[in-house]
Amino acid sequence: MKKIATLLLAAGLVFGAATGASAIDFKAKGQWMMNFDYGQNGGFTGGNGVTGFNGTNRGRNQGEDEFEAKQRIRLQLDAVASEALSGTVFFEMGDTTWGNNNSGGALGADGRIVEVKNAYIDWIVPQTDLKIRMGIQGIALPSFTTGSNVFADDVAGITASYQFNENVGMTALWARPYNDNYVNANDHGGNRTNYMDNVDMFALLVPLTFDGVKVTPWVSYAAIGPNAFRNSNNNYFGNFVGASSVYPAAGMVALGGARHKDGTASTKAMGTYGNAVWAGLTGEVTAFDPFRFAWDFNYGSVSYADSRANRAGWLGSLLAEYKLDWATPGLYGWYASGDDGNPSNGSERLPSLSTSSTDNGFSDFAFSGGKGLSRESLVSYDMSGTWGIGVRLKDMSFIENLKHTVRLNVFGGTNSTTMTRYLANHNAAYTTFTTAGPNAGIAGSGPLYMTTNDTAMEIGMSNEYKMYDNFSVFLDASYISLWLDKSRSVWGNSRMNGRSDQERDPWDVNVRFVYSF
Repeated sequence: MKKIATLLLAAGLVFGAATGASAIDFKAKGQWMMNFDYGQNGGFTGGNGVTGFNGTNRGRNQGEDEFEAKQRIRLQLDAVASEALSGTVFFEMGDTTWGNNNSGGALGADGRIVEVKNAYIDWIVPQTDLKIRMGIQGIALPSFTTGSNVFADDVAGITASYQFNENVGMTALWARPYNDNYVNANDHGGNRTNYMDNVDMFALLVPLTFDGVKVTPWVSYAAIGPNAFRNSNNNYFGNFVGASSVYPAAGMVALGGARHKDGTASTKAMGTYGNAVWAGLTGEVTAFDPFRFAWDFNYGSVSYADSRANRAGWLGSLLAEYKLDWATPGLYGWYASGDDGNPSNGSERLPSLSTSSTDNGFSDFAFSGGKGLSRESLVSYDMSGTWGIGVRLKDMSFIENLKHTVRLNVFGGTNSTTMTRYLANHNAAYTTFTTAGPNAGIAGSGPLYMTTNDTAMEIGMSNEYKMYDNFSVFLDASYISLWLDKSRSVWGNSRMNGRSDQERDPWDVNVRFVYSF
């Protein structure tokens, strides 16, 4: 009997050990965000009865009312088997506009609003330090100043990272933003469903870390299928590109391809892949603490069989700041190449793939500020075709758990006025090139196409009160003052072609309640 008991005990220990070896540690974290937002003049014009954001159909704030109440829930679940193996699924519920049926905020609140934001596995190659991440994940190309103006978004792909020593590392990645979305039974005289409709992106990053200095050179390449952005009617569709239909210029249009610089559609048959190449050098110097200096330089080009759809340009930015006990004052500036006056030689602005997840460090209203559910990107999705200088006082605090950031930016356009004059006189779709800018026209312009005659000033203040360890209240206020050229000599010979005389400055006030765990 004792022998039987001993055997049973031994078997229990064996099975117990096996169970312990395969145990999974589940970790959860997430965020609740409630957002209340009031703003006006998001379309930059008061003409035709449009006095606020509602009905503007421009930029990321399409069709919004002057007052909006929204919410969003994010829940991340990590299944950790060991330091070498884990899996992550990241759910997002929202964005939900209160009262809106399509987003699940109307009476009854039973909309289908749950989406998978990320879903990936992390693992380490045995006996090495090579880390692999596979699946839908957030990827952003390097930046130490503004956030990436080339690519920052959720995308399906594989990243591999290796740290050679304390000074040198390397990350390689392959991502597939688009594939199998083209359906046209009549293409090339037969059924060519999903024919050459993929976009594949590759990148290599080499982060270098030394005492007081960080530098990351990087290079990226994307192959763009000729049917990647065609719909079933064999027409290009800009609204498909980007994170959702509210980012009409965030993706393919910013790559060129579908349209020429003058806004006309490309009609030349492109049976070969387009080629996009980017390179950058980013870094920061903290060796002179409390001073910090940072910079980004990006160059990109896209080439197609139709050379009028090509695009090539650059963007550089600089930041200098000094850390005090109560705040961090900073000076910064940027300059990006702009379109010249020749409509037939392609665009001279920096191409981008997507900047939907960019949290712009210089501007959170005019450009992609990453303020959660509040209004942003009123001037452009990225900084291509603009210049600017600014000053900010970051993380200013005089009371415990309460901090403020104030900024003042003056910026303008680098695009030729000759280009707009050509558009107004030769393009039948000239109305999209007025104050609003070409939503599906000039490659990647975003809501406002700024010329060398256009200037604007942005004033913003952000406040954060940490009420509890996991609960914060934010109050943001932003205002843009516009000095835009509205002359017929630039925008056309008729009043219909010219910019609206009723142009109004956009502003916004936002309150957010954020619970994170």
